[in-house]
Amino acid sequence: MKLSLLLLLLVAAVPAALHAEPRKLQTPPMAKKIPVVTEKHGIKLTDNYAWLRDQNDVKNREVMDYLKAENAYTRHAMKDTELLQQQLYEEMKGRIKEDDLSVPVKNGKYIYYSKMAKGKEYPIHYRRLADESKPEELILDENVLAAGKEFFECGSMEISPNDNILAYTVDTDGDEKYDCFFYDLKNKKLLKDCILDIPTNIEWAADNKTLFYAVMDETTRPYQIKRHTLGTDSRDDVLVYEEKDPLFCASICKSRDDRFMVISTGSTQSTEEYILDAKNPTGEFKCFCPRKKDVEYYLTFQNPYIYVTTNENALNFKVMRATEKNWNKADWEEFIPHNENVYIDGLSAFENYLVICERVNGLQKIRYIDIRKNKNIELPFPEAVYSVTIGNNPEYKTTKLRYIYDSLTTPESVIDYDFETGLSECKKRREVVGDFKPSNYVSERIFATAKDGTQIPISLVYRKDQWGYGPSSLYLTAYGAYGISTDPCFSSVYLSLLDRGYVYAIAHIRGGQEMGRKWYEDGKYLNKKNSFTDFIACAEHLIEQGYTRPEYLAIEGGSAGGLLMGAVTNMRPDLFKVVIADVPFVDMLNTMLDPTLPLTIGEYEEWGCPEDKKYFEYMHTYSPYDNIEAKDYPNMLVTAGLNDPRVSYWEPAKYVAKLRAMKTDNNLLCLKTNMSAGHMGASGRYEYLKEIALTYAFIFKHLNTHY
Repeated sequence: MKLSLLLLLLVAAVPAALHAEPRKLQTPPMAKKIPVVTEKHGIKLTDNYAWLRDQNDVKNREVMDYLKAENAYTRHAMKDTELLQQQLYEEMKGRIKEDDLSVPVKNGKYIYYSKMAKGKEYPIHYRRLADESKPEELILDENVLAAGKEFFECGSMEISPNDNILAYTVDTDGDEKYDCFFYDLKNKKLLKDCILDIPTNIEWAADNKTLFYAVMDETTRPYQIKRHTLGTDSRDDVLVYEEKDPLFCASICKSRDDRFMVISTGSTQSTEEYILDAKNPTGEFKCFCPRKKDVEYYLTFQNPYIYVTTNENALNFKVMRATEKNWNKADWEEFIPHNENVYIDGLSAFENYLVICERVNGLQKIRYIDIRKNKNIELPFPEAVYSVTIGNNPEYKTTKLRYIYDSLTTPESVIDYDFETGLSECKKRREVVGDFKPSNYVSERIFATAKDGTQIPISLVYRKDQWGYGPSSLYLTAYGAYGISTDPCFSSVYLSLLDRGYVYAIAHIRGGQEMGRKWYEDGKYLNKKNSFTDFIACAEHLIEQGYTRPEYLAIEGGSAGGLLMGAVTNMRPDLFKVVIADVPFVDMLNTMLDPTLPLTIGEYEEWGCPEDKKYFEYMHTYSPYDNIEAKDYPNMLVTAGLNDPRVSYWEPAKYVAKLRAMKTDNNLLCLKTNMSAGHMGASGRYEYLKEIALTYAFIFKHLNTHY
């Protein structure tokens, strides 16, 4: 059947002449079904597109046909860019060192590393004895496990303390429900043990036969911790903890010195932790400190102390210290006091050193305390704008810290810092194949003034020899939620923008945590609209300063950043030429009113509970789906994942359907649903690049970029 006839039969939503530039698409006939009307706090919500959510079977033929037809339309609308997409894909793939080796990591008597092979989507994992007396040993080839599957993700790989048994989790749908398998590395065979449909959170006890793991409820909330014994049926696994509060999620981990199993349970606002001797896995977990409303605490173990990082009476967190023999809160001593200008991002303990990650004026810092000498030392970093995170440091008794450093101009660098000598060694800098030179690019940090006078940081990068000829095409991205900071990291894919004269920019809006905890608090609940007005202020500032113009401006955000895209597009559609909304959380009110959906209840502490009138009314003023109006909108590409457990596929699908019915322009609106993946999109390294190529081609098509 010809494409045009198929689309007309399935959706009747495309223009009669498919060979012309797509114009305004009409509301699909199926949307004329009886609307779903919800009334809350005196406000009536009329949902004409509720039929796109099929509660009984996601494979509902009518819905599936609609999504396939939308994909077909997107392919047709972008047909004139197919050569460009292929060019971009080859260009981005060409920058990757396809045969590559990770930096080895020592853990006990073995050194572990992974290889990427040319043409392969996934890593191959190996180990060898640290003394190099024997050849390398294959642990796991993800490509073999992924064979024949459209989606594949290996979530966790945990080897038993005696180095003999590998426990690993895999997801083959993108729905973030993993199956756990056990491989006998000594005898080279897969064991019969199998645990199905769990989160990827698993952890070995010290006895080499006990594995703790999390269990999800019907809303995919990790709410139980169970204990599995090798050689037994998982149906007989023992429940060791159950979280009754639907706001809280539970997880399991082991202390860095391998002496304690720790159950962490928490919501967005409060936490609680339970401890068990790792050598006594059948024992009872003991609560370290009972939960308290709006108080978070996190434990770090360094014999004989337990460090407690907490925000109790300390907005940016402070560090208290208890002893392993006395947890009594009244006896805790202050170790690092609260500082309103320094946000404590986390602690990591080594035998003789305590590493503290901080944020100061929006920049990440790492310092450490030599416990024996009581010396406090800050690590130096060479650039003004950068990103740094603690790397994989499995060994507790070591004098070296591994961290990962990059910036908008410096590729990811694995660095070992020696606590004793103060010297750093770059073990590997990710190779960018081709003629890439960091010196060809300039990175800046500027500030925009928000509606309330707050200074909002913007990190940006551009190519030197493409700069100075007037306003440029500009790609502006942001997230701004959950206290998640968007740090200026390197990615070789955005070189395809920079080398075409684009400016790449990150707006560090409120709702993230770049500038401390208050930055987050000022972008959530009844302050959420600060995130949107901050972003608009950043766009306006970039225009005022001559970096770009509205007709050259493309914006992008995903998930909660997709909510941002929907909100700012409703507020200022005139400000942007192109909008990319990846798996966007746009049908906010309908989702928040349904506690049976994954994650909804836990979201109450981010956006507010809709049962509370003030929160419902506030959300109603910015919920993207509910605030679409009859007016002109920019060119938009909206993506979805059919198996997405975080933002259900029907949110972007309904959003696009409503936009089609109401918008008054002829700009292009496309919906692209990945029919075999979830929230994170394609799983393989090559398939991922194809998705980026489509996004960039969409932008170039409308910003008249010279291909």
